[in-house]
Amino acid sequence: MSEKPLIGLIGVGMMGTMFAERLLAAGFDVLGYDIVPEKNERLRALGGRAAASGAEVARRCETIIVMVFSTEQVEDVVANDILQAVGPGSNKIVLCASTVDPDRIAALGARATEHGLRFLETPVSGTSQQCREGLGVGLIGGDPALMNEVRPVLAALYPRMYHIGGYGDGSRAKLAINLILGINRTALAEGLVFAERVGLDPATFLEVAKASAAYSRVMDGKGPKMVRGDFSPEGHMVISLKDATLMCEQSRKRGQALPLLETYRDVLKACIDNGQGQLDNSSVILEIRRRRA
Repeated sequence: MSEKPLIGLIGVGMMGTMFAERLLAAGFDVLGYDIVPEKNERLRALGGRAAASGAEVARRCETIIVMVFSTEQVEDVVANDILQAVGPGSNKIVLCASTVDPDRIAALGARATEHGLRFLETPVSGTSQQCREGLGVGLIGGDPALMNEVRPVLAALYPRMYHIGGYGDGSRAKLAINLILGINRTALAEGLVFAERVGLDPATFLEVAKASAAYSRVMDGKGPKMVRGDFSPEGHMVISLKDATLMCEQSRKRGQALPLLETYRDVLKACIDNGQGQLDNSSVILEIRRRRA
């Protein structure tokens, strides 16, 4: 039997795989589960262990990271994989790293606490590759004492982290950050297309833009992918649309118009309609090119 601390992981997609890599590198053992069998095999290849179900992860691990796609999936995992498996009063620690509806995650955190789980909201700002390189930023919502208790696990995932507030506040911060990031990414795509249309070499122009007052870090990560046409995924387009839809729902609840966000979401929807859902979100440049006057 391994003497390494055993961390549970439910959801071994792009970000979940990165989590497993970083936890294993930090000296933890990882027991994970994904509904897609190939992803469990990938976890084994990394040196982790694959469970037969999310319930097995919940039973065997004291700390469980949830990294699934949607709010509905998070709610299902907590209710049906974790609570049903361990029962009330288990004192298990659940770290929810998914980007989800802030109001629903706040309600879920309260319910989980009532049933004896210790719940912490832990979304991350950064692409899977940025996080793999140690550039991810953890956005923590919940009890700061619990954050300190699990700091070794969080530090393995996020060398930088901030306690934002209560349940839901981590997701609120994540959505606000992603709003800025998504608009910056689309602005970069539009600038590159404009440069192309007026006769400039895109690669040369990108280097000039990076040295200019217009610089943003998105130019480092997404600019070369746009110029090369390399849309291998670091952040799927379908996830960007999911996040943008959550942003729009939150802004409408509060009566706040966000015109750039609405335009950004429309561009993302057009990308999905054109079959780009599983491409990297840098492929937004393809939709900009398609829009001709």
